[in-house]
Formats: sequence, structure tokens, C-alpha cells
Amino acid sequence: MDIKNILIYFFVGGIVTTLIVALEESGLRIWSGLAALMPVFTLVSYFFIGSSQGGKALSQHAWFVLVGTLVSWVPYMLTVALLSPHMETTKAIGIGLGVFFILATIFVIIVQRYNLFQ
Repeated sequence: MDIKNILIYFFVGGIVTTLIVALEESGLRIWSGLAALMPVFTLVSYFFIGSSQGGKALSQHAWFVLVGTLVSWVPYMLTVALLSPHMETTKAIGIGLGVFFILATIFVIIVQRYNLFQ
């Protein structure tokens, strides 16, 4: 991996995140919400994966992310949505992240053990 590519990935991700937060802080909630709903990190990553590894690797990664999202991200969002009205924001997010990391870790272990999405 080339340091130039790492710097490009870093700056692109940082710029996208900054733009989403800036839109929210500017009161442009529709635009920040739309930007947050877009799979911006996946989109940027896929351009780089596709150009460096090819279409087959991109397809396998897309399947991995799709299934992983259902297994770990959906329960994370449900946890935050259900707990945040009843407790401190940071606690609800923390519990949600705990759920995410436990489920994501189990998912990755299963994927590696059975050589899925290869």
C-alpha cells in the first residue's frame, strides 16, 4: 500500500465527515440527513477497492458489507433508537456500539472460519 493512497483515503473521509457535520450545524438538516444516509464511506472505499483490486474483489466486499450490515448495524441502530429516549445520549450510543462490536466480531469470526465472501 502506497502512503500517497493512504493520505488520499484519509483526506476524502475527513472531508466527507466534515461536510455532513457542517450541514447539520448550519441548520440544513435535510441535506445533512441525506448525506448521512448515503453510504459515503462505502462509496469512497468502493471506488478505491474497485480500481486497485478489480470488480470481483469489489463484489465480494459488497456482499460482506451487506450481510454484515444486517447482522451488526441494524441491531446497533435499533438499540440506539430504543434506548436514547430513556437514558443519556452517550450511554445509549455506548450500549449500541457494544451491541455492534459484539455482533460484528462474531460475524467476522464466522466469515473467516468458513471462508465466506472470498
